[in-house]
Amino acid sequence: MAMPQEDMPTMRSRRLGGELRQLRTAAGLTVQEAADALECGHPKISQIETGRRGIRQIDLTLLLNLYGVEDDQYRVNLKRLAKEIHKVDWWSNAGPLFHDSLKDYLTLESDSQLVRSYENQVLPGLLQTEAYMRQVIAAVKGDRIDSLVDARMKRKELLTRHSEFLLRAIIDVPALHRIPGTQEQVAEQLEHLLTAADLPNVNVQVLPLDASLPIDQWPPFTVFSLRGEPPADVVWLEHITGGTLLEQRQDVPHYTKAWDELTAAALSPAASKRYLRDLIKEA
Repeated sequence: MAMPQEDMPTMRSRRLGGELRQLRTAAGLTVQEAADALECGHPKISQIETGRRGIRQIDLTLLLNLYGVEDDQYRVNLKRLAKEIHKVDWWSNAGPLFHDSLKDYLTLESDSQLVRSYENQVLPGLLQTEAYMRQVIAAVKGDRIDSLVDARMKRKELLTRHSEFLLRAIIDVPALHRIPGTQEQVAEQLEHLLTAADLPNVNVQVLPLDASLPIDQWPPFTVFSLRGEPPADVVWLEHITGGTLLEQRQDVPHYTKAWDELTAAALSPAASKRYLRDLIKEA
C-alpha cells in the first residue's frame, strides 16, 4: 500500500530530499541543471529536495550518475529509501491523534538498527510500564492518554519482535528516584527495567550522582543509527511541545561524543543491574 502524494512530506522523503540536495550542491550543480538532466521542470527537483514528492528509481539513478556518486552501497541505501518513502506504517493514518513530530520520531525509531537514549528526568519510553506511561502522559497530554499509551505499548514490540533492533539506554539516577505511582507501581517499573536489561538486544546503564563528567549540562537526547552501510546517525532532542531533529554533519558528532563520555562515566551494565536490584529491595 502506497502513501498518497498529498500526504507528503514524510520523515523519509525529507531525508532523501536532503541527501539529494547535498549531493547536488557538492557537485556544484544548480536545480535547473538537475531538471535539465531529468527533462523536467525546475519545480519537480525542488519538490523532491524538500520531500514534497517522491522520485522514480530511473530518475534517481540519473541524478546519482549526474552527481558523480560512485559508492555502490550508498546508491543502494538511497534507492531503498526512495522505495520506502511511500510506506504506510501503523501510525500513518492516526490523523490528528499523533502530532507530526511524534510520527517523525516513530519513523526514525522504526528505521533504526541502534537507538542510544540518554534520559535524566524520565525513563526511556521503550522501557516504561503502562502505569508509568499513564502518569507521564497525563501530565502533558491529558486529553489523549489512551491513544498515546497504546502507541507507546506498540512501540515496545521493537524490543521483542525485532532481534536486529538494539537499544542502549543511559538513565541518570534522579529519574530512578522520581518514578510516580504507588509503592507497588514503583517496584513494578524497577522490575520491568531489570527484566528489559536482561534482553540480549538491550543495554541499560545507570549514571550515578558522583559520576565524573565535564561541567556541561547535557539535555536528554537520542541518537538514531539508521539502517544502512554505513548507518547514518541523526539526533533527536525532545522538548515540551515536540521534538527537533539534528542531522547536520557538524551537529551530530557533538552528541555521539557526549554519548561516549556518558557511557564511560556510567555504571557498567552489570553494576547497573545491581543498583536496580538494591532499589527494588528498598521499594
